[in-house]
Amino acid sequence: MAVSELALDLVRKAALKAYQRGALEPVALDVSERVFLTDVFLVLSADSQRGVKAAADAVDEAMVAEGIRPLRREGADAANWVLMDYDHFVVHIFLDEQREFYGLERLWGDCPSVDLQLPAERPAEAKAEPEEVNTIIGL
Repeated sequence: MAVSELALDLVRKAALKAYQRGALEPVALDVSERVFLTDVFLVLSADSQRGVKAAADAVDEAMVAEGIRPLRREGADAANWVLMDYDHFVVHIFLDEQREFYGLERLWGDCPSVDLQLPAERPAEAKAEPEEVNTIIGL
């Protein structure tokens, strides 16, 4: 069974949003031939617990925009390894040390990778235009 187009679209949107928010080394693995519960594992990391939480929130935001909620979300309190199950894909967001220790890419190394189509340079997240100081202070 091949990865569905829906899974590819969703995992790319989730990866881009997390990447914009600072997630490190995004990797997606096509596990559709080995796992019957999902098509893709999206593996990300961050260099701090705050970064892990930010990446998890970014993925949630991207999926809420698509009208999708996670079936389950685990590890958000400790923020060492957050697992988010979106049915078509599962997201693993690790602290750098945890990612290296658990080595999901090694464990699932025989699965093909998925092209996330991320830009070569990290895109800046869209920000609201700052209000002019004069407007704020009433000049």
